[in-house]
Amino acid sequence: MRQELKSLPKTLADDVARNLVMVARLLDGEPEEAYQYSRVALRLASRVPAVREAAGFASYMTQRYSEALTEFRAARRMTGRADLWPVMADCERGLGRPERALAMAGEPEVKQLDKAGQVEMRLVAAGARSDMEQFDAAVVTLQSPELASSAVHPWTARLRYAYAEALIAAGRADEAREWFAKAAEADTDGTTNASERLAEIDGVEFTDALDPELAEDEADQADAPVKKRTGDVADDRVIFEDEEDVEEFYDEDDLEIDEEFDGVVPERAEDAEADKAEQAGAKGDARS
Repeated sequence: MRQELKSLPKTLADDVARNLVMVARLLDGEPEEAYQYSRVALRLASRVPAVREAAGFASYMTQRYSEALTEFRAARRMTGRADLWPVMADCERGLGRPERALAMAGEPEVKQLDKAGQVEMRLVAAGARSDMEQFDAAVVTLQSPELASSAVHPWTARLRYAYAEALIAAGRADEAREWFAKAAEADTDGTTNASERLAEIDGVEFTDALDPELAEDEADQADAPVKKRTGDVADDRVIFEDEEDVEEFYDEDDLEIDEEFDGVVPERAEDAEADKAEQAGAKGDARS
């Protein structure tokens, strides 16, 4: 890109470079703003291939597929490179022309792509098959040595994820779960939502801890009566706090509560008296 900008006057090259830097910074998070910067760069230097390519990606990310295709074609004419071929085919899908995307997948330009580009082209072709509701064909399109390989590359997670989605569309959910799991394993950067799709299949539900409604539910649960525990050792006995609780717990047929209860368990009273007599006898023997 620096080499291409050298064809411009120094001041103009600096202005174009600043706009291209902003396109790169904003493209993923704020694509609409990135698009605006790309249009400025395009007005300043429309004959620079890097500018046309940047404008193409900004248009693509904002779903302006017709503009994107125009810019990509211009960049390709200027450079003669084929690396934009897969994204150009995906623009055809975005324009509702999946059959053109499939035709591009069979063109000689595909053989000029590196491994990453060929995988990308395969993903686009499978997407075009799905657009045409040819779901079984989409599954077959993605079956490749790259998919079968255990090695992890930057495109591995996306390829496995696309294959799992194709299996779902083809009605093969059991197989799809395995590939969502493999995609999640390879997706260390979070480029897909494979983990969420896997949890969805397994019936696991996630809750937002910052959800106000969830916070209210937790507050209601905190205010609800709970069983109290006595001493340091937990037990299952319920300690009632007022007479109303006691009245609700006991029926009329239950034993009456003895208000003069001295704390001695009735069945142990005789044993207590025997202990006292034995202690008195022991004291008498000591005096004699």
